[in-house]
Amino acid sequence: MNIRTFLEQRVRNAMSACGLAGNPGLQPAARPEFGDYQVNGIMGVAKQARRNPRELAGEVIAALDLDGIAEPPELAGPGFINLRLTPAFLAEHLATPLAVTPAGNPQHVVVDYSAPNLAKEMHVGHLRSTIIGDAVVRVLSTLGHTVTRQNHVGDWGTQFGMLLTHMQEAGASSAELADLEAFYVQAKQRFDSDAEFAMRSRANVVALQSGEVRARAAWQRFIDISLSHCQAVYDRLGVLLTAADVQPESAYNDDLPEVIRDLATAGLLTQSDGAQCVFLDEFKGKDGNVLPLIVQKSDGGYLYATTDLAAIRYRARTLRADRVLYFTDARQALHFRQVFAVARAAGFAPPDLQLEHLPFGAMLGRDGKPFKTRAGGVVKLTELLDEATQRARAIVNAKSAELPEEERARIAHAVGIGAVKYADLSKNRTNDYLFDWDQMLSFDGNTAPYLQYACTRIRSIFRRVDADFPAVDMAPAHAAERQLAMQLLRYQEVVETVAAEGLPHFLCVYLYDLATRFSQFYEQCPVLNAEADDRARRLGLCARTLATLEGGLGLLGIEVPERM
Repeated sequence: MNIRTFLEQRVRNAMSACGLAGNPGLQPAARPEFGDYQVNGIMGVAKQARRNPRELAGEVIAALDLDGIAEPPELAGPGFINLRLTPAFLAEHLATPLAVTPAGNPQHVVVDYSAPNLAKEMHVGHLRSTIIGDAVVRVLSTLGHTVTRQNHVGDWGTQFGMLLTHMQEAGASSAELADLEAFYVQAKQRFDSDAEFAMRSRANVVALQSGEVRARAAWQRFIDISLSHCQAVYDRLGVLLTAADVQPESAYNDDLPEVIRDLATAGLLTQSDGAQCVFLDEFKGKDGNVLPLIVQKSDGGYLYATTDLAAIRYRARTLRADRVLYFTDARQALHFRQVFAVARAAGFAPPDLQLEHLPFGAMLGRDGKPFKTRAGGVVKLTELLDEATQRARAIVNAKSAELPEEERARIAHAVGIGAVKYADLSKNRTNDYLFDWDQMLSFDGNTAPYLQYACTRIRSIFRRVDADFPAVDMAPAHAAERQLAMQLLRYQEVVETVAAEGLPHFLCVYLYDLATRFSQFYEQCPVLNAEADDRARRLGLCARTLATLEGGLGLLGIEVPERM
């Protein structure tokens, strides 16, 4: 249950009874002495109505129906209303098992994420799209939405003619193709230095696009090997993507001529320097000229925009999506604004289809520049994950040398991969962030190891409990219990916020705050040595905290080891 939304509706009903309309502005109270929630929107409503805000707030309080839910509301300051939930209301909701309430109006959501270029191995530039998209997919699914994952991999275009030609002429073995990065460099060097090779490569592009059997077979072999590389990375990261989720660029190839015809029929095409373009007045540059969306090159070739338009039409007409989310680099913001606008103008996307580009910033090194290897090259994702696991293994060996080697290896994997993912997910996705090994693997602060350790710490409590603890009144009896309880009951609200805004860092902040409040509770409130009722209630709070931490980390795709 989203308690904040529930209370907000009660306040809105009271405002309506007073002849008022507007946002109640319900927020968690800044300090415990202000209660649990504070209504701060009355002042804005009063200003519009030209009324005294304290007088208006008093009328709203008189109309509020919160019997059995909150203590009598308090009028504070220039027009705030403080709300404090009753112990009975808290007890009722704490006594129920942790569960996320399904969305009232579930949607079919298509999520476009990861989308590596299959010409090369996955690198750190693919990390953010992959793990942010995966976290949002998990949250949406938990809320009962139907989610279709779409891995829009780049498997088409001129570069594949170059790669196929090199593969055919070099007689490349599977072992050589296993290092896609080296193979790509070899092919590119030949393409740039050998004019005849470049000519043969372009001929192979034509053969590939026309469906020539030998070219298609060679291309399919290369794609299969590339996708196996991707799947190995996905499996290590623990993301949900599988081969069944791949919907590549090539899937839309046969539809591209029809996209062009439909744009022409809609009167949207203009020829410019031999290319087919769409000019929409809403996209003007600084010089006042309209920026074109090029959909077909002068040589007849298609572009990313053409494929993206075909994908929108497929997702709208075939998948019947209600909402489509795109997780890509922020530098593609203009591209998607134009594609969405053209799709609507052409009728490819109906008015009620939500098209949302959810951009993310760059991963930077400690020098503030794009994250690179020491030699200045692109960091392969497999190499990054190897280093994460190795660094975590050193920490686990030092902290838990008594554990069996196999268990230490499992813990190192969970800690290392979890640290990399959480370091990214805990930052606002719209911002750039600094990649710092020492910070992300720390057991202090807002990190995955800190939260994973909090879970194992709570588990250790239950290993010392020699019998089931009885059900008791869960009404908090201590200030630290109440603060922990209030944080526990905000889980639904945070999950819904992540689903609505595609911002997993809200969940990370929530989990860190929860772990911090649990630590304060544990310091102030004895658990195992408390009197019977206190002991049972506090064990109940421990159990609910553990379930919430594990559930939240699970939504982020982060594994929690049994012990650390």
